[in-house]
Amino acid sequence: MIVPQDPGDPTRAYPEQQLQKDYPKTYGYLKRFEKALRNRSGYQQILSKREKEFYGVMDIGTYTFAPWKVVWPWISKGIRAAVVGLFDGKPVVPEHNAFLVACDALEEALYICALLNSSAGDFAIRSFFSTGGGGIGAPVVLEHIRIPRFDPNNPVHLRLAELSKQAHEAARIGDEMRLREIEAEIDLWAAKLWNLTDDELREAQQSLAELSETPEPIEEEE
Repeated sequence: MIVPQDPGDPTRAYPEQQLQKDYPKTYGYLKRFEKALRNRSGYQQILSKREKEFYGVMDIGTYTFAPWKVVWPWISKGIRAAVVGLFDGKPVVPEHNAFLVACDALEEALYICALLNSSAGDFAIRSFFSTGGGGIGAPVVLEHIRIPRFDPNNPVHLRLAELSKQAHEAARIGDEMRLREIEAEIDLWAAKLWNLTDDELREAQQSLAELSETPEPIEEEE
């Protein structure tokens, strides 16, 4: 993915004359598609009114290049978060169908991911959104779940980060049984962080299971 934005201000496109000088091959490549790039609705309605460069990209900021990100899909039955880092030394840049939380440290990203994926966290988010038409991935979901700022000196935060790391590894190698065990432990530590009783956690888990069930098709009588 080419993100031709100004490193000093990623919300704006890389100045055209400077791009020609610093990255002539990249500029030449973009110039081949100038007509198509100018015909983008986002360019015509927004970008063209604030800058002359025809290749700028919207919704880019310093967060886009954070070394660690918690990402989840826009359209989903529930939150399915994961942590991504650098790939071949370059930051992963999610497209418009995924949302992100930028983090400076891996442990912080793992901690946030664990809370989002926990039964209590997922249920709290789903309770505010209708999943029939998708769109659960909007960043506004973070307004409906209390995630305390990560504290590297907090043992609960550190344990959630460690469990999240283990869950990622179990998912990577396809160990479903181990993954379920880790998720169950994440639920317990998330409940501890949010001061949930055993009964409250159990109710959240049961309600989430009901929401996750796929209705059986109704067979028509002959």
